[in-house]
Amino acid sequence: MRSLDALDLLDVQSLLSDEERLVQDTVQRFVNGKVLPIIRECFEEHRFPEELIPEIASLGLLGNTLEGYECAGLSSVCAGLVYQELERGDSALRSFVSVQSSLAMYPIFTFGSEAQKERWLPAMARGEAIGCFGLTESHGGSDPGNMKTHAKQDGDDWILNGSKMWITSGSIADVAVIWAMTGDGIRGFLVEREMPGFAATEIENKFSLRASSTAALFFDNVRVPNHNVLPDALGLSAPLNCLNQARIGIAWGPIGSAQACLHEVLEFTRTREAFGRPLNHTQTIQLRLADMARRISTAQLLAVHLSRLQDQGKLHPTQISLAKWNNVRMALDIARDCRDMLGASGISAEYCSIRHMLNMESIITYEGTETIHQLVVGKELTGISAF
Repeated sequence: MRSLDALDLLDVQSLLSDEERLVQDTVQRFVNGKVLPIIRECFEEHRFPEELIPEIASLGLLGNTLEGYECAGLSSVCAGLVYQELERGDSALRSFVSVQSSLAMYPIFTFGSEAQKERWLPAMARGEAIGCFGLTESHGGSDPGNMKTHAKQDGDDWILNGSKMWITSGSIADVAVIWAMTGDGIRGFLVEREMPGFAATEIENKFSLRASSTAALFFDNVRVPNHNVLPDALGLSAPLNCLNQARIGIAWGPIGSAQACLHEVLEFTRTREAFGRPLNHTQTIQLRLADMARRISTAQLLAVHLSRLQDQGKLHPTQISLAKWNNVRMALDIARDCRDMLGASGISAEYCSIRHMLNMESIITYEGTETIHQLVVGKELTGISAF
């Protein structure tokens, strides 16, 4: 009988179209050739590899599912495979592309005026303009409705005051999609880097997502012209819509992290000997490896199925919550177990498991904590909100 791929026991590859496999192979080569050789150093130096942005853009990865405006118009499965391969390199790369595509370009595409789309989307697709998404506030966390950042109309302008926290790409962004409370409810504003009163400060001393640019944003009487307001975005449902676009990508990305950790520990346990035999000859190691393969395979099937539903317009927000919860928990548990199986070597940056493990501690928190997604599923099951 033929041997199975250790990282794809259920042969999910056979479910993919030729186009989907081509997209995956292309990004896989980019990650192997350009990301993996430098990412450990970037993580150690707390540096986002901005030098990779032009090639990321040239591959059509920015705004990847959008149609027109120089965007690739990929299917949801293609986009998911992009995120899986990028996160196999590091969560920082997937986070950057996800924020640029789903949280910065998508709201402009969905809620923006034609002038806003023409101005920003082609430049963002080419990587010539970087965007970020400002919803989270330091006191709010999982309760974005408790928003303190506010905007008041002043003639043809809006005066914006407040702050945002934990903003990916915030310190390198040319435009920030900022959500603020107004007299009519929450609205979206395009705040440009050079606007007086707008400041972005890089958050230092992170022990997770160290290769990602993460900032705090501050708005001190920032004057935003009315033509920088997203005309079709009103209410909390608008930013939550954007988050759902990003979360399906987060369901894919951690699969890549888990695959990287499993690949590493398979080789380690094959060559490392203890008590006169290789580690992978023992039942305890094989049981743990088998459990990792089971969880990765089921996560892959879940991601493919939900992305197919998304392309058919049938995906439900609760299904996204289930996938984000399941797949990130899967990757975090596997990274932790791989770190343990590596023994003392597991805490060394020479191996990727500790880096992926630390990154997953952030991924399981952002864009909805594990508890929040569990409660979303619980509400669906019972019809009762326990928030």
